[in-house]
Amino acid sequence: MQRRALAAAFLAAPLVARAQGFAFIPDETLLPLLRAGGLNLYVRHGITDRSQVDTGRRGDRAGQRNLSEAGRQQATRLGQAFRVLDIPVQEVLTSEVFRAQDTAELAFGRARVRVERDLIADDYTPGNAMDDARAVSRRLAQPIPGGNRVMVGHIVPLGMILGRGLAQQEFPEGAAGVFRPRGGDWEFLGFFRAEQLIALARL
Repeated sequence: MQRRALAAAFLAAPLVARAQGFAFIPDETLLPLLRAGGLNLYVRHGITDRSQVDTGRRGDRAGQRNLSEAGRQQATRLGQAFRVLDIPVQEVLTSEVFRAQDTAELAFGRARVRVERDLIADDYTPGNAMDDARAVSRRLAQPIPGGNRVMVGHIVPLGMILGRGLAQQEFPEGAAGVFRPRGGDWEFLGFFRAEQLIALARL
């Protein structure tokens, strides 16, 4: 009920730049785009163990839905793909929810990862999920010189930012939304799947 109410609120008052179109970026476009840098990549956490139930308790790994073994392998290979394909990463931010934090650390290394509170899942936030999404939207508009900014988060908050609920098939676990920052706002360029990048790297 709370999630439906939040989604309705964002549809009524969309964030800075409502996205037009929800499609996977073609392989031939994706790699040069990512290599050029200067983008904000909102990565959904990797594949999870759906037999586990979320309690909403922060800091309680046993009470959260965690990465499955397939998700851990997916995250590791995604990070390898970034390196093999020479995709520059300047900054890595993550939600504190363990499935997101684990994804970031497995892909990019613990030393490079910084937890940002506003990237938290809507059902774990100690604050207001709408305020969190607005903060993330503002960050999506901020340029990142020298590479790309990776932000590891969750499906519902990104739906709030884009202006509608996202289906699992259009933003599956491990996928990423690509945003071009424009100072005061952002342009949404589309999604790519972790498996797209892994295949391009021939891993």
